[in-house]
Amino acid sequence: MKTYEFITLREKSELKNTAAEWFNSKWGVPTEAYLECMDAYLNNETEYGWYLCLDGDKIIGGLGVIENDFHDRKDLTPNVCAVYTDEEYRGQGIAGKLLNFVVDDMKSKGVSPIYLVTDHTGFYEKYGWEFFCMVQGDGEPDMTRMYIHR
Repeated sequence: MKTYEFITLREKSELKNTAAEWFNSKWGVPTEAYLECMDAYLNNETEYGWYLCLDGDKIIGGLGVIENDFHDRKDLTPNVCAVYTDEEYRGQGIAGKLLNFVVDDMKSKGVSPIYLVTDHTGFYEKYGWEFFCMVQGDGEPDMTRMYIHR
């Protein structure tokens, strides 16, 4: 089994621009929005960070932590966002390791619980997440599932 490297962006801050472009290519959120959040994290203005999985120098998975992932429940914060693993790397537990990494890191900083919104069912439960409630996504016609990790 191949060994991948799981890091926080603070550990390799030189990847900031590459990471922002990688997340943009997956989610379509403007690169500038990612850079703004990443800069706040790298400048120690927030502990809401960015987590990456690397195969050598290549980003193959990642996620972030932000105040609110574009939904109406502003009281449910912080939110894990932008969870993604490149297709050819799926099925190897990369997303699960990233999720466990972020939960442990946030807890070590006294941040718990954390939340995430998703349309997936059955995936996050494998990693200790529980369905919490339905939320209204900004500009979304349908409600979305909100999960909590305590």
